[in-house]
Amino acid sequence: MTINRGLTPIKPIKFSKQGVGAALAVFAASLWGISGACAQYVFQHKGIGIDWLVTVRLLLAGVLLLVLAAWRRPHEVMAVWRNASSAKQMLAFGVLGMLGVQYTYFAVIEHSNAAVGTVLQYVGPTVIAVYLTLTQRRWPSRPELLAIVLALVGTLLLVTHGDLSVLHISAEALFWGLSSAMALAFYTLQPVQLLKNHDSSVVVGWGMVVGGLAYVGVSQPWVVPGQWDSGTYMAVLFIVVLGTLVPFYFYLLAVKWTGPQRTSLFASAEPLSAALVSVLWLQVSFGAWDVLGSLCIVLTMYVLARSEQLEQLGSDPN
Repeated sequence: MTINRGLTPIKPIKFSKQGVGAALAVFAASLWGISGACAQYVFQHKGIGIDWLVTVRLLLAGVLLLVLAAWRRPHEVMAVWRNASSAKQMLAFGVLGMLGVQYTYFAVIEHSNAAVGTVLQYVGPTVIAVYLTLTQRRWPSRPELLAIVLALVGTLLLVTHGDLSVLHISAEALFWGLSSAMALAFYTLQPVQLLKNHDSSVVVGWGMVVGGLAYVGVSQPWVVPGQWDSGTYMAVLFIVVLGTLVPFYFYLLAVKWTGPQRTSLFASAEPLSAALVSVLWLQVSFGAWDVLGSLCIVLTMYVLARSEQLEQLGSDPN
């Protein structure tokens, strides 16, 4: 005799790739925000140069990621170089994408500060929207347009505290900031085909190594600058591992699962994490403009997630 106690089996929770990709993009952006604050710390207080930091960051993180890829999938590590087309794409991604987005962002920080760098870099989603509009001959959807506006407005409010005068920056900072937005767009769009054919850790790892090697002759990383103490070591270690290795890998996974345009919009969480680090670490006050900017960024994520749900419902025959 079987006794039915009215209990139903618990079904395992299923996560969609789109949802996981969105979460990875937000997490990656948060780590980037913290690493930006660490970079400004070593630039301003420890005398570390941008050339040295960018090169060492790329080479160390790239080698670590390739070691991980070789342990997981040893036969795939060199696969990207066995085809002339994918090899050319990898070289372009490493130099123009990986090195480009790294160097330009740090150059803005060096010529101004991390806040201005974040504002100008996040023109990138707008660049992507314009590019996709031209290449696909379509306008972005209304949720995408709304999300782009909210991301830009939220970022601006968050990093300027409502005082637009902070955007009165030098010509060098403006140049590197706009270059950073272009590099972010290229970094997001260019490796899509590579990620379809190769493992993400292989693509990211080789991109970092290629970008780092391309700049070795200029940066000469064997000449170590600056003042080194426990704070310097901790900041550089965070930048290399948690500010580079982890978020770049997660970000490209998000591109693969969520798509380039929406991934770049979810990544607008970067200024939010930078603001929280400023409050907790640098003891910067968090005022009304900061709250408003944060709400805009959170609303951006909601708009995109809601749009994704509606699209899935619309395509569900049940």
